Amino acid sequence: MNDLRLSLFALSLSVTLSAAESPNIVVILTDDQGWGDVGIHGNTNLSTPHLDSLARDGARFENFYVCPVCAPTRAEFLTGRYHQRGGVNGVSTGDERLEPGEVTIAEVLRDSGYATGIFGKWHNGTQPPYDPNSQGFDEFYGFTSGHWGHYFSPPLEHNGEIVRGDGFVVDDFTTRALQFIEENRDGPFFCYLPYNTPHSPMFVPDRFFEKFAEWEPGMRNHDAGREDVAMTRAALALCENIDWNVGRILDRLDENGLREDTIVLFFCDNGPNSWRWNGGMRGKKGSTDEGGVRSPLFVRWPGQIEPGRSIPQVTGAIDLLPTLAEFAGIASFASAGPLDGRSFASLLTGTSAQWEPRLLFNGWRNRLSVRSDRFRLDDKGRLFDIANDRGQTVDVSARFPEIAAELQAAAQAHREEMNQSLATFADRPFAVGHESLTRLPARDGVAHGTIERSSKAPNNSFFRNWTSEEDAITWDVEVADSASFRVTAHITCREQDVGVTVRLESENGAFVEAVVTEPFDPPLYDKSKERVAESHYWVKDFQPVDMGELRLERGRHTLRLSAPRIPGAKAVDVHSLELRRTE
Repeated sequence: MNDLRLSLFALSLSVTLSAAESPNIVVILTDDQGWGDVGIHGNTNLSTPHLDSLARDGARFENFYVCPVCAPTRAEFLTGRYHQRGGVNGVSTGDERLEPGEVTIAEVLRDSGYATGIFGKWHNGTQPPYDPNSQGFDEFYGFTSGHWGHYFSPPLEHNGEIVRGDGFVVDDFTTRALQFIEENRDGPFFCYLPYNTPHSPMFVPDRFFEKFAEWEPGMRNHDAGREDVAMTRAALALCENIDWNVGRILDRLDENGLREDTIVLFFCDNGPNSWRWNGGMRGKKGSTDEGGVRSPLFVRWPGQIEPGRSIPQVTGAIDLLPTLAEFAGIASFASAGPLDGRSFASLLTGTSAQWEPRLLFNGWRNRLSVRSDRFRLDDKGRLFDIANDRGQTVDVSARFPEIAAELQAAAQAHREEMNQSLATFADRPFAVGHESLTRLPARDGVAHGTIERSSKAPNNSFFRNWTSEEDAITWDVEVADSASFRVTAHITCREQDVGVTVRLESENGAFVEAVVTEPFDPPLYDKSKERVAESHYWVKDFQPVDMGELRLERGRHTLRLSAPRIPGAKAVDVHSLELRRTE
């Protein structure tokens, strides 16, 4: 595992507040909700009165940008640095992990006396020290994967232990957040609500879907032939559910007299996850064009931010940490390196309208676009005058050749710098033994032979179709310290396959094995409230099987799960392994 290097980076701030004056902070981040999926941006297809109220009662940003996909945006919000600097280069199988050496906003606020809680989707690492509790959060309730396969009372995690959710997940996350606010109402607190909707699967509670069940959108994507209306219906219904839950948060703040003492901030992690109305912008989720990376940003702080303020300056997720730190009165903090973001607190409070022009980079994998105050250079090298052509319809590089050349050079330099950063994280095994319990989900494993995943996306999948004694599943791990671990496999086994032997072994020859003596073959979870047909998400319960105690030495290992005896047609389906340190 890479050495963790921490350098001190002092951030000079213009505001100094005593600890007693530090505002509470509530950050609401939604998953795959686009810029156009709020009413105040002109979308009459849905109603979002509570989100709209944040913009009316606070500030609305006109040019706020995030990444094309979710884990990178989360990393940039958490650290104030471009996601590649912290090792994030994807959304699954380890690429989503944020290096523990990065300093998160939760750590900055916690070290300044804030209670910190996260309720929802983390998506920046599962095994300690990558998990939320290791990255600055006192309280965690939700899941760490890139998406979840079922939204009604699914298994979730509470501070490292698996629990059963209670009802629709976004409602459940909000209820837990309300409890956190109540328990910490004497403040200050940082409550982070990274909701996992309207990301697929498109499970929607009846009360929110009824309005859209037979509805036809009045406002369509500018390329209406590409729009899947069933997907639009489900997505907008989920957005209205989000709005209802935001209303619950705002009401609770009012009930506790915390309205004036609390900053409430709302934004999205990328563009919309389908072709639907999005202000005529090109692109959606996954794209580095305006439609893929432009996000709403609403910030409310009564008495400090003038209601209805519009912020036209180009800003991004990397700016949120320094801004909130300034509002919290934190004059300096440790960081893994210089911040890429800058505080826009003065824009919000109106104390200064000065904003030095800069370039903002929006990238993912090999695609990169560059946004200046006026222009965007897209990932194909075309230049667009965004101030006059938000839809990116006319390439103006021939009219502005010097600007095009300048942005192309900046893009190349940024790409090279970020690739150098990522190169240091190119070979990262999964961490084992940093805390008492380590989980190795199927998402992080590699299937060999006939074994296949239950869904095309590794996140929240399980392994199935294990038909041969030559098949195996492997995990590439690095053990923090030599220790013995109690191994539990979470599996299912059909009645006709009882008697199968499962073995977990390390490269040094140490192994444990167990014979499955009881069948456990539950049905897949009910999908009747999933509103889009032909979903590839499949979820079921798994039973824990104690495999015994395995000694692992410090260092890197390949853990291999095999089935040396398969008496029936198949072995087992595998959800995950748990390794609980016994020393």
